[in-house]
Parts: sequence; C-alpha cells; structure tokens
Amino acid sequence: MLSRRHLRIKVMQALYAYFQSNGNDLNLSEKGLVSAINSIYDLYIYLLSAMLEVGDFARNRMEEARQKFLPTSEEINPNTRFIENQLLIQLDVNKNLRKNINRLKINWSDHQEIFRKIFILFRDSEAYQKYMGASVVSYRDNKEILLYLLGEVMFSNEAFISIFEEKNINWADDIDTSAMMIAKTIKKWDVTFDEYKELPLLMVSPDEEGDDLINDFVLKLFRKTIIKSSESAALISERAQNWEIERIAVLDVILIKMALTEFLEFPSIPVKVTINEYIEISKEYSTPKSKQFINGILDKLVTDLKAEGVLKKTGRGLLE
Repeated sequence: MLSRRHLRIKVMQALYAYFQSNGNDLNLSEKGLVSAINSIYDLYIYLLSAMLEVGDFARNRMEEARQKFLPTSEEINPNTRFIENQLLIQLDVNKNLRKNINRLKINWSDHQEIFRKIFILFRDSEAYQKYMGASVVSYRDNKEILLYLLGEVMFSNEAFISIFEEKNINWADDIDTSAMMIAKTIKKWDVTFDEYKELPLLMVSPDEEGDDLINDFVLKLFRKTIIKSSESAALISERAQNWEIERIAVLDVILIKMALTEFLEFPSIPVKVTINEYIEISKEYSTPKSKQFINGILDKLVTDLKAEGVLKKTGRGLLE
C-alpha cells in the first residue's frame, strides 16, 4: 500500500535526523529507518481497531439502555443498522486483523471518554442520521459511513489523535498515510470476503519493477546518499549561483542529494519521475520557494550529467 513517495519521505526524515546528529551510527540509523516504516502498519492496525471500538461502544450503549429500569420503546427496539454494518462486522471477525490486534495488545479501556465523545458527535451528524433513516442501504453505503466516521469524526477529535502521537514519535507524521491505507482497504473490500481474507500488505516486495523495496530502494537510497554526501554537496554548490550551501535550507539540500543519488544509482527510475517526486515532497515539507529552487538545480544537474556522460538509465525514454 505504501508508494515510493511515502518511502522517499521516510528516507528524507531519516537523513535529516542522521545529518543533524552529525552521523553517529549508520547501522543504527538504518535499523531505525526500517522500524519507522514497519510501524506505519501498526498504526494502520490501531486505527482499524479504533473504528471497531466505536462499533463496540455503540453496541454496549444500546444494551445498557435496554437494561434500564424503565426503558423507552425506542430503547427496547433500537435501530441497529450501524452496529450491524456488514463491513464493520466483516472487519470485526477478520482473523488477520484480530491476530494483529492481539500482537499489539491493543486495549481501549482507558480511553472510553474519548470514544463516548466520538460516538455522540457521529450519532448527531447529518451523515449518520441519513444512513440510519434510509429505507434501504447498500454495501457501498456501509463503506461510506465508515469512511465518514474515520475521516470526519475520529480525525477531528484532537484527544483521539494525541493517543497515537504519545505512543510513537513517528506517528504524528504517519497518521495521514495510515488513514489513506484504511481508505484503500475499505474501498477495495468486497461483500464476498470472509473472515480469512488477508489484510493488504504494507508493501509488495518485489514490486512491479522486481525490487525488494526495503533493501533495493529504501536502504540503498539512504546509504548511498550519505556515502556521496560530500560529492553531492560540491555538485550543488557549483550550480547554486550566489548561494553558499550552508545558506540553503537543510531539507532542500537533502532532497537534492537524494535526487542526485537516484539519478546516478537507480538506472531504472526515469529522470522525470525523480524530479517530479522531490518537487512534490518539497511542497509539503520545505519552504514555499523550495520547489522552484530544487527544480532549477536539478535541471542544471541533469543537463550537466548528460553532457558528461555519467547519467546512465536503462530503457528508452528514461533520460527524458
């Protein structure tokens, strides 16, 4: 489910930490990088589990109302559409998801007040009222209400988000990625899937290009960028007119160094793909002017590397 862009961002973050710590231990940094990537899947499991917890909260609340001394007719015969949501039930009984929840020892008992607020906000929403009041709902409607619950209700609760930020320092940056993974899972889930259906993998290795994404892409990009850091810095300085490299934003330098590594060490990645990827990353993580600066430097580098004959790409069109 993770794209190469997500992996590039993780490498960028690891390189920033490595260079800021003056390059303490390369092997330890590599282990930390792989751990940070793998932990995204744990966050994905936590978020799926939290969605199930909202269903459990609604079910328990309904049962408590039914057991009251003088329940109303509505409490005796409640609308059970949400707790009987077919997709929610499919996920609840999924063997793979349950195995991962047990592996992580996920328990929400200390956070019931947060889930109470989430459920009340959800219950009072127009989307929930429409869903519960419809004469008939489809499997697609069941998907849409869960996507609404996660994206519009759960993620709008700051206390809920803070749970994950406190559990893992990396998860503050990863929560949007994990939410995207859940959205993909929900959209691709089918009414025919039984409890043995495997959840999607974090990464498909080898990928469509035959690469082991951790060893052939992530760790190679990380290590080669570090090894060639001084050489890359010299190339950048030569082309950054009127700019000393120390005055260039740290992240911009790292992104350009990463792009240079891709140009020279990854013959199957097209030049345009590399340039576009790092420009897009700079828009999100660096300064407003970074994209123009990075684009300009990379264009100059590509022109010069081609002229020197050192930019070698396998396959037609990869140099364009």
